[in-house]
Amino acid sequence: MSLPEPIITRRFGIENSHTLEGYLSSGGYRGLRRALEMSPQEVHEEVRTASLLGRGGAGFPAGVKWGFCPPGVWPRYLVVNGDESEPGTYKDRLLMERDPHQLIEGCLIACYALGLSQCFLYVRGEMALAQERIAVALNEAYQAGYVGKNVLGSKLSVDIVLHWGAGAYIVGEETALLESLEGKRGMPRLKPPAFPASFGLYGKPTIVNNVETLSNLAWIIENSGAGFAALGSEQSTGTRMFAVSGHVKNPGVFEVEFGVTTFRDIIFGPQCAGGIAGGRKLKTFIPGGASAPWFFEEHLDLPLDKATVDQAGSMLGSGAIVVMDETTDAVAACHNLVRFFARESCGKCTPCREGTSWLESVLSRIMRFQGRLEDLDLLMDICDNISPGIAWPPKMTTICPLGPSAVSPVASALARFRDEFEAYIAKSTVAASVGRPRIPVAAG
Repeated sequence: MSLPEPIITRRFGIENSHTLEGYLSSGGYRGLRRALEMSPQEVHEEVRTASLLGRGGAGFPAGVKWGFCPPGVWPRYLVVNGDESEPGTYKDRLLMERDPHQLIEGCLIACYALGLSQCFLYVRGEMALAQERIAVALNEAYQAGYVGKNVLGSKLSVDIVLHWGAGAYIVGEETALLESLEGKRGMPRLKPPAFPASFGLYGKPTIVNNVETLSNLAWIIENSGAGFAALGSEQSTGTRMFAVSGHVKNPGVFEVEFGVTTFRDIIFGPQCAGGIAGGRKLKTFIPGGASAPWFFEEHLDLPLDKATVDQAGSMLGSGAIVVMDETTDAVAACHNLVRFFARESCGKCTPCREGTSWLESVLSRIMRFQGRLEDLDLLMDICDNISPGIAWPPKMTTICPLGPSAVSPVASALARFRDEFEAYIAKSTVAASVGRPRIPVAAG
């Protein structure tokens, strides 16, 4: 496997890539200048032609999403989701730290295409260096005339506001992010009617895009949407960044050709993660962040293609691949993920608030060697109440996917590694009792 010519990570090797000087010396803001020579409609059409899928998790085409704003309703806003907080995901953080001007240029191009004058850049609270780099880059861009009134002497006027979050995972959900921006507690809104494109920030039409999504725009405008679409597969175009972590020799973020590269390529390829550390065997891996159902050795040759991975019963999600080797305790790994989701539940929906806490409680009991055999069916019963049918994509009894996200590690681990749970229970000091009828786990 050979890595493609990088698009959005091409400046990562430049020492001063985060500065305006470094950005301009490597071709920065040429995409914006090119966009200003085009009409807003032409810019929008280039993004549609590129078939740029959102890189934040849902994978919805950005150009199509832009078209959902109702005509004639003003003001309207662009909100950048930089609240990257899915366990194992750190690609957006690197983009904000190492190439903040690329993100700013993408924001300006999007604002021009959509006729917007106000952009809010929401960055996760714990990302101190990213916040600092973006703040300095914004000051440089304002002083140089790239942001503000009459950008580069054109009729485009855009203000970009940097907003720091408080570190809540739930704010990665776009409507919860909008609540936080409005000064409220970050809790997801019920959809419909609160689809951001029609009823978003301050009740006005709002486009919410991910950091990596917007960072692609300058290259697309400079090199054409067709040039972007020529990379990758038909349904997953361009390149995409994936963060690989866990039991691999070379953990890191890799920009690979989307839809063509396989999991085997990125996990075992010498130019990527380099294989399992210590020469051990692969046990399982999470293909798209902690909320995704687990994959196994038989899935290694699947391409990193949204439709293919969806059909196989999981998702590419936030672009985080977490690798676990044969020494991994599946029960402990499951408990660790469930504990995260239980702590991060906002509490708005009863099935999530109560269900995730019960999942953590039962798993904790098993790990303390106080579990009962019937606890395994109890875990699945709780999962079924949060996500009926325990299938993927999940059916939900909650407003947002956080509840079903906690179901994924439980269903995955019990389907494949039930014997490890039973081994914990065999050492239990609590007498086993007759359990309820076993709930089947969806395959895959």
